[in-house]
Amino acid sequence: MTEPKAGLFVYGTLHPDRAPDEIKDVVFRMKRLGTASIQGTLYDLGEYPGLVLKGKRRVEGLLFSLPEDPEALEKLDAYEEFHPKRPKDSLFIREKQFVTLANGERQRHWVYLYNLRDGHHAVKAR
Repeated sequence: MTEPKAGLFVYGTLHPDRAPDEIKDVVFRMKRLGTASIQGTLYDLGEYPGLVLKGKRRVEGLLFSLPEDPEALEKLDAYEEFHPKRPKDSLFIREKQFVTLANGERQRHWVYLYNLRDGHHAVKAR
């Protein structure tokens, strides 16, 4: 069985209903694939949430396919302040992680994870 093309698990401001103007051109071209969840902890960072994989809570979100545009991930990375060549300096890290689909199937898809680094602490878990 081949792995499906990686989509994007969305739990915050990348959702089309919440996307800020600066990223709407990419987000509005993503196609909704369905609901999904991931195990971790969602932090309230004020203007946006941040997901970390520590913890046993189920974080609900949506799975989207990415536009065919090869620059789509670059634009999302810039918005999420993910620097692929300098991950330690990034606000979020983009990784492929297992998410659980509504039918119980687990698949690996892109997700932006909050980079818990020195000097940048989460406010509170949701």
